[in-house]
Amino acid sequence: MLTCPFCGAAESDRIDIEGRRFVVFPCMFTPAIDPQMPESALPDYLRTEYGRQGPQYFRSMCDRLHLAVVREPASEGATKDGGP
Repeated sequence: MLTCPFCGAAESDRIDIEGRRFVVFPCMFTPAIDPQMPESALPDYLRTEYGRQGPQYFRSMCDRLHLAVVREPASEGATKDGGP
């Protein structure tokens, strides 16, 4: 069982979606991991890939979510290429 590199809590779930695996922690940290990565390599991966970022990781995620929420919606009837 993995522990969160930020709060130390044990993982609460693992979810596989479209060939990607996500590990869910109670603090809402949900990193994507390679389903083929050996279990023994995962703790080091989480520490080096995410833990070294510290609070900045969560700040960047909050900024991304904020931008997605305030972005103007596409006009109704518009297609991907901008045509009707």
